[in-house]
Amino acid sequence: QVQLVESGGGLVQPGRSVRLSCEVSISITRVEVLSWYRQALGNQREFVASTTSGGDTYYKDSVKGRFTFSRDTTENRGYLQLNNVKPEDAARYFCYAYLNGNHFWGQGTQVTVSS
Repeated sequence: QVQLVESGGGLVQPGRSVRLSCEVSISITRVEVLSWYRQALGNQREFVASTTSGGDTYYKDSVKGRFTFSRDTTENRGYLQLNNVKPEDAARYFCYAYLNGNHFWGQGTQVTVSS
């Protein structure tokens, strides 16, 4: 079983930055795919960014150049840096892990965008 705990959300002004963290309960090097999804109120959950154990990283088109996803193998954390935040980035952000054919989700952290 893998536990994922997200943190770092909160209120952010448009154009500012925020960093989200996903703490993984096992060695992050064992996680084959580590991803961030988000779900805005009334919308379906959507893919945001993903990293693989092989070092590949993928982003939703609308966040490319603004968001950066990284893995910290010493802290077993995945970080999602959100820069130049836009109102449409407001959502609950969920961490997802895929390992040995199993899927794991965190409880999410809320990002609210408002001036």
